[in-house]
Amino acid sequence: MKDVIEPRHIERHQTETSAIRDFVFGFGDGINTSLGIVAGVGGADVSSNIIILAAIIAMFTGAKAMAVQNYLAVKSQRQILNFEIEREKWEMENVPDKEKKEIEDIYKSKGFSGTELEIIVNKITSDKKVWLDTMLTEELKLNLEIVGSPLKSALRMFGSFLIGGILPIIPYFFADGHIPLLIAIGTSLSASFIIGAIKSKMANLNIIKGGLEMAGLGTGIALLGYGLGTELSNLGILKT
Repeated sequence: MKDVIEPRHIERHQTETSAIRDFVFGFGDGINTSLGIVAGVGGADVSSNIIILAAIIAMFTGAKAMAVQNYLAVKSQRQILNFEIEREKWEMENVPDKEKKEIEDIYKSKGFSGTELEIIVNKITSDKKVWLDTMLTEELKLNLEIVGSPLKSALRMFGSFLIGGILPIIPYFFADGHIPLLIAIGTSLSASFIIGAIKSKMANLNIIKGGLEMAGLGTGIALLGYGLGTELSNLGILKT
């Protein structure tokens, strides 16, 4: 008689990572920053060379600023988390009974009791790495993998900002007037929609809603920039 193998139900789970977070924020900020610039300066009806120059300067300035801010933010967060980790290690070494009781309370709140609870607690506390990981995830809800590396996060933010930022600028290398502006807006909104949809899919949310939300932000920035540029041109502050 052949052994009957129970079929396994394999579920796909999406996990938040610092790389995805950095790319989404960097790309979104980059494309919206450049779109705002080209729409604003383009609204003043100036030459493509001026629009390209203004957008590239804003793009690199914004990318640098975002990278520095992300580096400092991630570094600070990691320092806080590392402090908590070192404190847990100290408590495990110096007050193990207290830490063991905390593990017991955690799993008691999950419905375990009696011998079953005792086995779980003893198994976890018999391995210091497992013990520490359990304290970090169950008690403190910490995850260093989500926080990421400060330097890597900064570089990812810088690169994704430039990738998003260059898209609205590209049409101005080939044409003048309002045609490249329309192409830039269309390209930017399409890319924003795709990124928003991907982000929502990974979070198991409505992809249409997520895409429209991110694209809608770009639309608002483009309209605001174009209106501001047109008004400044009409007032004679910006001239062709």
